[in-house]
Amino acid sequence: MKKTLFTISIIGLIFSGYLGGTKLLTGACALNESCPYFLGYPACFYGFFMFLAITIGSGILLFGKGKGRVALNVVLGVSTLGVLFAGYFTVKELPLLFDQGLSAYLLGLPTCAFGLII
Repeated sequence: MKKTLFTISIIGLIFSGYLGGTKLLTGACALNESCPYFLGYPACFYGFFMFLAITIGSGILLFGKGKGRVALNVVLGVSTLGVLFAGYFTVKELPLLFDQGLSAYLLGLPTCAFGLII
């Protein structure tokens, strides 16, 4: 279970890092999508830092370094916050999906939906 959690958090970190890095370096959102903003910054930046916290917490749990209970609380708390955050932006993007179908997004779903799934 700990290895799975750590692996999924790494996948999320890479995914959000790609999205955030693309936005930071090119000024455009990856995958030709609209870029949702939160408090003046792209949502993918927040996703990156949430996945970073989850990766660090799950790494502590996996490798047995530091305080396991604190790490578990960080992982659970940030995961819950991440689900709410990504869920909010996914719901906002769903009307385009219903209007134009799966072709509205390069990968079939908005990137926030993939962040939510991860």
